[in-house]
Amino acid sequence: MKAIEIIKFGSNFLKAKKISSHILDSEILLSKTLKQSREKILTNLDRRINKKNVLLFKGYIQRRSLNEPIAYILKEKEFWSKRFEVSRNTLIPRPETELLVENLLKTFKEKELFILDIGTGSGCIILSLLSHLKKSKGIGVDISKKAISIAKKNAKNYKLFNQVKFLNRSFETIFDKKFDLIVSNPPYIEKKDIKNLSDDIKKYEPIMALDGGYDGLDLIKKVIYKSKEILKIKGTLALEIGNEQFIKVSKILIDNNFRIRNVIKDYKTNIRCILAIYK
Repeated sequence: MKAIEIIKFGSNFLKAKKISSHILDSEILLSKTLKQSREKILTNLDRRINKKNVLLFKGYIQRRSLNEPIAYILKEKEFWSKRFEVSRNTLIPRPETELLVENLLKTFKEKELFILDIGTGSGCIILSLLSHLKKSKGIGVDISKKAISIAKKNAKNYKLFNQVKFLNRSFETIFDKKFDLIVSNPPYIEKKDIKNLSDDIKKYEPIMALDGGYDGLDLIKKVIYKSKEILKIKGTLALEIGNEQFIKVSKILIDNNFRIRNVIKDYKTNIRCILAIYK
């Protein structure tokens, strides 16, 4: 089969399964199959694809047709102009989280910080921060041993091991350190809403990284309460939150001696992140 034929086959197969990005996905998965850039493939559509690669491609297309996210098939996701290894043990980094990183880098620029990333997953937040904040160091914690393994690989890939440690433990067990900045993208989806998530999320992404309990605030509250113990005075807590949680979360913060420094809105103008100062 020629490249143009196999792309069309993949696109039609995914379209029949109601995958809206069927053309792009087919092109990306052929790029993975051939280990060549999508651009190079699209400039040589008449090239012939051998049977081994056709079978490999069809396997990827079958996985995508079942709503498995492209990032898990590729085993990577671009975030903050870097490629991070991901797996089904880590959340897929989202554009909204890039907005948080962007804001923090503008806020702290060349400062020397000690950072804690709670629920680090792939390590994309803390590694993106440390790659720019050269004088800073940090710790990423996660209760998933497999997630920590992925984060360590990403740190090694970007040569940041001298700035970061990744620990397989609960953030609630940290007592002996004080941080300038705590960042967290905790689970914030209400338990009853998990069933309403799209198949690519609820069937593939780690539920423990999504389920925020009865009101979606279980982990957010724990992060706030713990941050009081381990943040330096005038330290910053940067929290990613769900839609329509700002009023409740800001009240919890204010009741616990935090001052709201600023908020970050997503591309739909929903407040998705809060930066708060511990007074």
